[in-house]
Amino acid sequence: MKRLEEEKVFKDPVHKYIYVQDPLIWDLINTREFQRLRRIRQLGTSYLTFHGAEHSRFSHSLGVYEITRRIISQFERNGYTDWPAEERLVCLSAALLHDLGHGPFSHSIEPVMRMNHEQWSCRLILGDTEVNRVLREVSDDFPERVAAVIAKTYEPEIAVSLISSQLDADRMDYLLRDAYFTGVNYGTFDLDRILRLMRPHRGRIVIKSSGMHAVEDYLMSRYQMYIQVYFHPVTRSSEIVLQKIVRRAVQLMRDGYAFRFLLPPLPQWLQGTLTEAEYLRLDESFLQTAIAEWCGEPDPVLSDLCRRFLHRRLFQYVPLRPDEEPDWDKLRRLCREAGLDPAYYLEADTLYAVPYEAYRPGERNRRLPIFLLDQGGGLTEISECSAVVRSLCTAPIELKHLYYPADRIALA
Repeated sequence: MKRLEEEKVFKDPVHKYIYVQDPLIWDLINTREFQRLRRIRQLGTSYLTFHGAEHSRFSHSLGVYEITRRIISQFERNGYTDWPAEERLVCLSAALLHDLGHGPFSHSIEPVMRMNHEQWSCRLILGDTEVNRVLREVSDDFPERVAAVIAKTYEPEIAVSLISSQLDADRMDYLLRDAYFTGVNYGTFDLDRILRLMRPHRGRIVIKSSGMHAVEDYLMSRYQMYIQVYFHPVTRSSEIVLQKIVRRAVQLMRDGYAFRFLLPPLPQWLQGTLTEAEYLRLDESFLQTAIAEWCGEPDPVLSDLCRRFLHRRLFQYVPLRPDEEPDWDKLRRLCREAGLDPAYYLEADTLYAVPYEAYRPGERNRRLPIFLLDQGGGLTEISECSAVVRSLCTAPIELKHLYYPADRIALA
């Protein structure tokens, strides 16, 4: 297989070094579609909570590639016959490109715009793009193979599990990277030991049973990161304000409102008609420019929400029990008395996550489960062996908060 004459190396704060040996990977990194990920933050609006969270989808994607490269290199060095060596390049490409379709502020806006970044990743891989042309240099069907890994429809399944399972390169990189850049210690775990104990076995990736405690530590890190970082109520407040901005802009667009600032491709974005070329023009700098300009719009709702987001005057929050409903009649009355539209200034937000989903025979989980490999070659799903993992299966994270503008509404 053709390799670069001189290995390329990226200095990385998480993995120390990221090594590129294949011309294909180097060419993909240098496409305009992949370079755009430098302008998309990995953690969306979390920089308003953790000021160091300015890292990009570009650096995360390189990290996922590097972990995948290390796993495959270990399989090849040890001569594991259960590893399909011909899948190496498709796995490395899918690891690098798995987040290619992320838009501005990543997951924060997806629910409002009904956009799915994985679908957009596949569209860009299969469309008229530099990435597609580079992939087609391998073979005519190579873009389709890479897209199928990202879409989780590829066979063999072992290729998908490297990038999308409950112990995959994607999760392992973002936990370590997000912990590093937010400055918390919760996301740290022994990556080297987990990678050393990974094995290809009967069409899936498994862990030697001696690595169970390292995997427990990884799952506990994930649990803590959800509680302390991903579900942080201040971050959720900033996401809610951003979502309200987008909802208001979409509604104004439908109503024929004359925006003072609406450069292409903003109209197409708000109308949900973006082409691949238009989508690639969208990044966080573009959207933040729009938000800054919309601070001066005549529409009082849009301008106020934009000023709140831009200057970090976010909504206050009150914790609620998962089954608790606020007094909506009172809240809406207070909103209207303050001259505010309740649809844009009130939100009861529920967040739910399961740190680990146990395997249930007959069900095909979206994320493949973790199996332990014993000395006799037998496989056991990890929750059957670990009390720690069983507790995580039965203790889902469920948080609920009421968000409101405390500078305009007094609840006490």
